[in-house]
Amino acid sequence: MSDPTLTATQADSPAPERALWPRLKRLSRYFSQHRLGWCIALIATLISASTEPMIPALLKPLLDDGFTEGSLQLWMAPVAIIGLFAIRGVAQFAVQYALASITNQGMVVLRKQMFERLLSADMGLFSKQSASKLSNTLVYEVQTGSLQLVQALLSVSRDGFTVIALLIYLLYLNWTLTAIVLVMVPGVGWIMKTLSRRLYRVTKTSQNATDELAYVVEENVLAHRMIRLHGAQATQDSRFNTLSQSLRRLAIKATIASAAMTPLTQLFAAVALSVVIVIALAQGRAAGDSVTVGSFVAFISAMLMLIAPIRRLADLANPITRGLAALERGLDLMDHVQAEQGGTFAKPRAAGQLRFDHVSVQFSADGAPALTGISLTVQPGENVALVGASGAGKTTLVNLLPRFVQPTSGTVLLDDVPLQDWDLRALRRQFALVSQDVVMLNVSVLDNVALGDETPDRERALRSLQAANLADFVDALPQGVDTVVGHNAAQLSGGQRQRLAIARALYRDAPILLLDEATSALDTASERLVQQALERLMEGRTCITIAHRLSTVERADRIVVLDRGRIAEQGTHAELTAANGLYARLHQLS
Repeated sequence: MSDPTLTATQADSPAPERALWPRLKRLSRYFSQHRLGWCIALIATLISASTEPMIPALLKPLLDDGFTEGSLQLWMAPVAIIGLFAIRGVAQFAVQYALASITNQGMVVLRKQMFERLLSADMGLFSKQSASKLSNTLVYEVQTGSLQLVQALLSVSRDGFTVIALLIYLLYLNWTLTAIVLVMVPGVGWIMKTLSRRLYRVTKTSQNATDELAYVVEENVLAHRMIRLHGAQATQDSRFNTLSQSLRRLAIKATIASAAMTPLTQLFAAVALSVVIVIALAQGRAAGDSVTVGSFVAFISAMLMLIAPIRRLADLANPITRGLAALERGLDLMDHVQAEQGGTFAKPRAAGQLRFDHVSVQFSADGAPALTGISLTVQPGENVALVGASGAGKTTLVNLLPRFVQPTSGTVLLDDVPLQDWDLRALRRQFALVSQDVVMLNVSVLDNVALGDETPDRERALRSLQAANLADFVDALPQGVDTVVGHNAAQLSGGQRQRLAIARALYRDAPILLLDEATSALDTASERLVQQALERLMEGRTCITIAHRLSTVERADRIVVLDRGRIAEQGTHAELTAANGLYARLHQLS
């Protein structure tokens, strides 16, 4: 698991600021596919915005003619008001419905592509980024960013059209006073631009701080037993609190940048309103009776109605900034994370010959090599055991075969074809792996055993469970093989989880078996039964076995002893014991 400090400070330093339009265009392909939804939203928004100036327009005849004997009938006012708000209500409902449809469809498309990229990503991604960060990006960032951004963009349209409609009405009433209102527009634009830049930088930094906090929680959940055993709660609590305080300070900075927009915008509006009132009163006194009370009230009402949409437009910098920052993280994942590269060679079932030709692996430039100059040939059907002290390179050697690890130099071949020339799916179909670190999915027993099989064979799965000495246990489960095992099969014992992994390997029936302490968690009786099943399975198959308990590999066709990334010696158990070398010393200690 990676250190989030590296991730936050190096891998995810705040992205350089980019113009708004190119960033929105980058996202448009995910949210523009629902054309009907956008059309409904746009038309409904135009209808809703066009009703705004009708409200002050109704005030003029109501004030001028409604309280005297005139052409305005008593029933007209309530009918007009009810009809106006009915139209607005329908339009706003249509906007919200279309918005929900657009947002959720866009999230489905974006999440699907992100998850597909995650499934095909180069293995280096998972050593550089924590599970909590990737989960947060894929699930929560996409949802939060999509909702905020689509709602903000629709608000831009709604409030933008409202401002335009009100300005047209104001120009119709009095173009001189309207020109004064327009003076505040550049000032509002400058405020939004300045504070939006500040908010974007703080938001990106806050995302990294949130990842670090989530990583601490993830670590403490995974290592909860060790934390309690060593009494490290106070240390971890202090670590969590430090990061929480850092996140709090960033949240305050974001709030300051966001909250400052509204009062500054309102101040500009108040100044413009004051000037308009003074000039309007002066014009009214100079013109005498030509300016009616209704005209004056309609103009002031329309002008006051401008303040709300302008304020909302100013406030939109916050959700747009946060939405873009959240979604861009997911897009960066797809743009910058390389997919695994494979060749085109494929065949249904390999013969099983493996060859390592001067293979070296070094994970970091300043670290010691994990493997150095490994040259080794494994013949089809041969059972080769890898032994050596911890850190000798056994697991790295095995991980080269399904290309979980790439060699720094040298070549690994399967059936005389370099692994990089194989199609990755075809290559990995040749291997079945049972590791000491058992990983199970939160699905049924059947789906775990038949992992990767889109149409699981129940009879074949039951035979595999029987061979792994799990049939009686599975029969006792509430739904048998259809019982969901829970998070990483935590409800099963260590031995049961290990046997379930062995059943998976039995079901796969691959020509090459990779066994990494496959019987390490079994009791004596279960180990004997499973070992018998494994021996039957090994017949006619190439098998690479990693073992720390050397008694489990004494019957291997060949034993390869690794020491500090190099092959120290190899041979049968009898030959290596007689040589009285490293293997003999390790065997005496086991």
